[in-house]
Amino acid sequence: MRDPRLIEFAKSMRSTPTEPELRMWLALRAKRFAGVKFRQQKVIGPYIVDFAARSPMLVIEIDGDLHAGRDGYDADRTSFLEKQGYRVLRFNNNDVMTNLEGVLTTLGAALGQPSLPTLSPEGERA
Repeated sequence: MRDPRLIEFAKSMRSTPTEPELRMWLALRAKRFAGVKFRQQKVIGPYIVDFAARSPMLVIEIDGDLHAGRDGYDADRTSFLEKQGYRVLRFNNNDVMTNLEGVLTTLGAALGQPSLPTLSPEGERA
């Protein structure tokens, strides 16, 4: 059974995402990316992951400064998620903030999708 305190904490995190999480969520939500349904701040076992999809089984983690020096914890967390059948992709805050297109291209490759289209300098309606 899931811990109700963990579920409430996940709900509060959804209402106050970090800027990198918000940018990523805007790219992922409502099946916007490759038609995959992602959930934000999903509880999986004893962990809350930033984004998760059930089909394919994929977890996306956006790592900020809090993850510095927590390599052992992150490795244990990744191991648990992989044992549950998830593939885990990690990106850091800086990558999301300065190279979101590159992050999404990496995600697309992991999903077996073609690269993102490059828009003309005049915009997509040109």
